Amino acid sequence: MRYLFFTNTPAHVHLYKHAVATLREQGHNVLVLARDYTCTLDLLEWYDLPYEVYGYCDTSKGSLLSRLPAHYLRAIRHARRFDPDLVFGMGGYAAHTGALLRTPTVLLIDSEPASFDHTVSTPFARAILTPNTFRKDLGEDHYVFPGLKECAYLHPEVYEPNPSVRDRLGVGETEPYVLLRLNAFGSQHDVGKDGISSEQCRRLVERLSDDATVLVSDEGKDIDLTGLPARSFDLHPALMHDALAEATLLVADTQTMVTEAALLGTPAVRSNSFVGDADMGNFVALENRGLIHNVARFDALRDRATAVLRDEGVDEAWQRRRHDYLAETVNLTDLLVDVATARGRVDDIDAVRQFDQPATDDPNAPVGVGSD
Repeated sequence: MRYLFFTNTPAHVHLYKHAVATLREQGHNVLVLARDYTCTLDLLEWYDLPYEVYGYCDTSKGSLLSRLPAHYLRAIRHARRFDPDLVFGMGGYAAHTGALLRTPTVLLIDSEPASFDHTVSTPFARAILTPNTFRKDLGEDHYVFPGLKECAYLHPEVYEPNPSVRDRLGVGETEPYVLLRLNAFGSQHDVGKDGISSEQCRRLVERLSDDATVLVSDEGKDIDLTGLPARSFDLHPALMHDALAEATLLVADTQTMVTEAALLGTPAVRSNSFVGDADMGNFVALENRGLIHNVARFDALRDRATAVLRDEGVDEAWQRRRHDYLAETVNLTDLLVDVATARGRVDDIDAVRQFDQPATDDPNAPVGVGSD
């Protein structure tokens, strides 16, 4: 069979990389259609995945909208030439390309706030897959799986940390270090949202550097570190997960890396304007399981991060919670391969259930974090 995968961001490359490799090993023809956005192409090259570029987008909020027509034209042209039997993606590009080619499409969605994208994409999908923490009904073709999209590449069956990354980072074998990850807020679902400001970043670095080495990963490249007791994360982006697995703490105003930290057992403190009563289900569930902290105010972020750094029992507690959580999740790569070979018909796949069917366990149930 012939499979087409859309990777619009670096996170999408990680999501599909193992499924693409497995399907190719099984003798299928696979093509990745990629958007040139931040380090997306760097990752595709690193993992040696077959790809074509359908367009470029920078991290500014207006960049994507102005380029959409050209993106669609090139994506459809590439897709027609490849002639896929099934399309995978996370939104409008995949759904609309599949519809125009009359090719079934599977969407994997994990962000409840992206309402506009859901409206324009889900009616064209044969199947819509979301984590079982997803709290929004996307219709009769909506199915859920136990876990998170990051289980496609950070599940223990597909990922093993590499402690030698410490040498590349220039940190000692037992030296504590903090990864400070700053989002560019340039995606469609980020409109009207914000996170840690430049001034807050400076204050945060000054506080955290009292207890650990601080490495800053700034997607928008807006922060001037001159004179601050911190340095940039300057390794290849494909090594980020190894660095995150070894980190003492992640502090971030982004989304994906916070989830990744939870699956790696690295404490994480998240702060942005998504945090609140309408927050996404995966972050509510992970906080209930004691794997992340969500805070809205900067003062709370700074204090919580400091407290985690100074807690000598953090590592053992987080690894125990990680183990318990991952025992309930699926290897999402295996599931994606099963969905691909089933041509997107998921009714008979044991690892998924329809959204409105009752689950055996409530993923949002708290576990008494304060008592362990």
